[in-house]
Amino acid sequence: MFSKHGDITWSSKPPPRTSLRGPQSIAASERVPRGGPTAAAREASRDVLSTFLAYFTPELEDIVIEMTNLEGPVDRTELRAYVGLLILAGVYRSRGEACESLWDAESGRAVFRATMPLKTFRSYSSVLRFDDRETREARRAALSSSSSSSSSYGDKLAPVRKLWDAWCQRLPLLYDPGPEVTVDERLVAFKGRCPFRQYMPSKPAKYGIKLWAVCDARSSYAWKMQVYTGKPRQGAPAEKNLATRVALDLTEGLGPGRTVTCDNFFTSFELARRLFFERGLTLLGTLRANRTEVPRELACPPTTRGNGRRVGSFSFAFATGEGGGPSVALISYLAKKTRNVLILTTAPHDEQEQQQQQHKPAAVLHYNRTKGGVDNLDKVTGTYSCRRKTCRWPMVIFHNMIDVSAYNAFVLWRELNPTWMPGKRNRRRLFLEQLGRALVGPSVIRRIKGKC
Repeated sequence: MFSKHGDITWSSKPPPRTSLRGPQSIAASERVPRGGPTAAAREASRDVLSTFLAYFTPELEDIVIEMTNLEGPVDRTELRAYVGLLILAGVYRSRGEACESLWDAESGRAVFRATMPLKTFRSYSSVLRFDDRETREARRAALSSSSSSSSSYGDKLAPVRKLWDAWCQRLPLLYDPGPEVTVDERLVAFKGRCPFRQYMPSKPAKYGIKLWAVCDARSSYAWKMQVYTGKPRQGAPAEKNLATRVALDLTEGLGPGRTVTCDNFFTSFELARRLFFERGLTLLGTLRANRTEVPRELACPPTTRGNGRRVGSFSFAFATGEGGGPSVALISYLAKKTRNVLILTTAPHDEQEQQQQQHKPAAVLHYNRTKGGVDNLDKVTGTYSCRRKTCRWPMVIFHNMIDVSAYNAFVLWRELNPTWMPGKRNRRRLFLEQLGRALVGPSVIRRIKGKC
């Protein structure tokens, strides 16, 4: 069998087990560590508050305080109190509730009234800034030096770039992913004016800011993220191989031998080889049938009752690595009569050992088990999201940073303290409530002392 352009030769016979090379042999021997908090995380996580502040460090707070003071006065205690109230509003599932209701003397929560007046909370929501507006246009027009920018012809993320880059650098420093990671896209809901707002009809929100993320497949820890700022500006050449570039950016720094799971937007034969040679990683993902590397025999399998394939059947094709390259397997699984699922993988699988109950290839079961790392992150952050209604897209990114930081902090705290609240099914809600109250505590004490 040959690919559509004839540059890849596929065989129905699997390569010998001894032909596994580099990261494939590491993955096959299961020598990749399980993953978990780093030494820096263990040192920083003394309590719930310090675990969260390991992500929102004093340096990040100084950026917000310095830029906000150009618009209106705010100090560290007030900023933490504001963030704490956002987190508590998410804990109480009050994302869509009016602020007047939260501060109401009869139906509201006492912690909101004790922390700051409603007028002050609204003032902070209005004046909070993450850059200097006087120099924004110059920075926006300048060439972006950040590797996470999807366009080198202007920085559309200039209003929040400094804070975003400093925050993203903290994520991989505190956690080592396990042997399996997931690369996928996220959509943060937003319908206001934004130069890179995206429309994704398959997402529940449909309109919003698109993020690329790589998460640990087991814990959904957000290890690295990027903001997709849209296509290059008018007159600039279009970016080619966007999916490959994003996957390589997100997996930079991962140790060898890990398996990267992604969907058919990312998966390609080129990405599999580049991950193998440049990152020492194996790939597992669904593949689009119109890709040039797919042989015709697997792209459109017959489904007639006579000599065609039956529903639930699967067939394999293998490409032996040349020049020290990886051994690639392509699986065609006929899930339904009109649905042919293609899986491309360089991860080692023993396809002779199938699940007798499910009758699916091992690669398909492996993909189903690891594909939801980023989707689960969306689910858990959306459950207790601190997002508030706003017409400013930098605030949307700031709210998302708080949500992801709070979840990552919970993952660290849970793994560092496995005996913390055993048997409780709502441990994350209790963690967020403790975190919110710890953030607002100094402000409450200061107001009490001021009234004395």
